[in-house]
Amino acid sequence: MGMARSVSRMAKDALNRGIGWQVIFEWRNKVLKWPGTLRMRRFEHREVRRLLSVGGPPSSATVAVVIPTYRRPDGLAAAIRSVLDQTWTDLVVVVVDDGGGLDTAALPEDPRLRTASLSENSHVLGLVRNVGMRLSASRYVAFLDDDNVWEPKHLELSIGALSGDRKLSGVYTALRRVLPDGSELDVLSVPFDRKRASWDSFLDCNAFVAHRSRALMFSRMPRPIGLLPREDWEMLYRYTRRHRVRHIPTPTVRYLVNPSSFYTQWDKDKDKDQDKQLAGEGT
Repeated sequence: MGMARSVSRMAKDALNRGIGWQVIFEWRNKVLKWPGTLRMRRFEHREVRRLLSVGGPPSSATVAVVIPTYRRPDGLAAAIRSVLDQTWTDLVVVVVDDGGGLDTAALPEDPRLRTASLSENSHVLGLVRNVGMRLSASRYVAFLDDDNVWEPKHLELSIGALSGDRKLSGVYTALRRVLPDGSELDVLSVPFDRKRASWDSFLDCNAFVAHRSRALMFSRMPRPIGLLPREDWEMLYRYTRRHRVRHIPTPTVRYLVNPSSFYTQWDKDKDKDQDKQLAGEGT
């Protein structure tokens, strides 16, 4: 039994070095999930046309911050406040409700805030983020989920790095991961390595800020909980094929490891062990 496990582990390691398990899984997903992906793409286009017709032209600023949400009013309000309190103030916040119903009266009042609700629940995080990007016009784009918050200098630090290096297309900062009781789990801070990214999920869009481009678009593939890889990995791995990104090892995101997440399933102990191994026990 031990020998069989050892051979299996060696085969998996060799496969990861050659291709990467997440790449293989995504190939499989594209073959099996293309009908749903096509259906969601059509839905996204319809929703964008509808929302622009009722809400006016895309909101403009130097940076657009896209926040997808689904029935989490308290977390959403905190996330929005952490954006509006940024030291970088030339921004627009686009909140897109995934058909769950949005109580705008409970949100902060600010002319930089734009809200929109999909006509029905898509359950596709990538689609919701795409809608938010398409309702905005900006040089840079950033992402924040409705159960996370930023430190005040997240955008200033990220945009400063991007504007200081013309060859740089995107940056991601470190994540301070916290449990629902407020205690810190760890800090995830991993320098960019595209080969490692083919089999380890250390990239997260909550920490990512990038130049707006056609490549900055998420998969519309329905990805129910348990289907790997997730939306963030797919977009960032594809984006970094032709775009240079850099890691900023400063924790600027307070990231909730949320067992009640609508989009992501968490196993705290498993994720903690995996990320410690990924980061070399030193992050």
